[in-house]
Amino acid sequence: MNPASTRSPASTGGARVQVSDLRIMFGSTLAAHVDLDVAPGEIVVLLGPSGCGKSTVLRALAGLLRPASGTAEVDGVSVTRLTARCAMVFQEDALLPWRSARRNVEYALKLRGVARPRRRADAKELLGQVGLEEFTDHLPGQLSGGMRQRVQLARTLATRPRVMLMDEPFGALDAQTRSEMQQLLINVWEQYRTTILFVTHDVDEALLLGDRVVLLSPRPAQVTRVIGIPNPRRPGAQFEPEFARRRYEILAHLAQTPHDALENEEV
Repeated sequence: MNPASTRSPASTGGARVQVSDLRIMFGSTLAAHVDLDVAPGEIVVLLGPSGCGKSTVLRALAGLLRPASGTAEVDGVSVTRLTARCAMVFQEDALLPWRSARRNVEYALKLRGVARPRRRADAKELLGQVGLEEFTDHLPGQLSGGMRQRVQLARTLATRPRVMLMDEPFGALDAQTRSEMQQLLINVWEQYRTTILFVTHDVDEALLLGDRVVLLSPRPAQVTRVIGIPNPRRPGAQFEPEFARRRYEILAHLAQTPHDALENEEV
């Protein structure tokens, strides 16, 4: 968790994300109604009941869903379609099974227009950053779930996104691998300072990763509380009394939040 001494020359930093009066409909049903402002380079975690609409908000920001009204902006530009500024990271890695780890990353570099002679070196460098130096030529089927997520992270970084939209990326991993991936994400973020919106059901994960934890109501997803984390991502935070207090506070709030709650209270 120590800050990186240098930042990669490929890094462009994070973008500001602004969601204003965003309404997303599924047919005649309101799925989400959200206002949210995320600073450049901030990690904001969306936390709420299963099916409340957390992933729906990410998909709107990725340009995969068209809102019924309101705006979603990245650095002041409205998101109306898929854009290279935002990269979506899913729980399923969606790697191309016939391509090696290196060639999966090279494919992302190719789509970005990187010249062929550079792709191999850039892909190996990115895989090295996620700890897969010795597995560059392995196929996805030869890698563990955690390794495949590392390849997905490297492939995502290859697109140089200003914003990473992460939809429960570690939800299917065992506890130890999940912890390792959380630390890896922090290490990578310290280097690139990409803005991250991270969806999870796990309160501990939210408190360990986020600058702020945004609590959402049952569907339709609405912001009911925003909890700032002092000195986020510091080593050993999960063993401190303050961590336990905030964990209890979040669980109690989620348990008591009615469908029409709209406190919008920040602590």
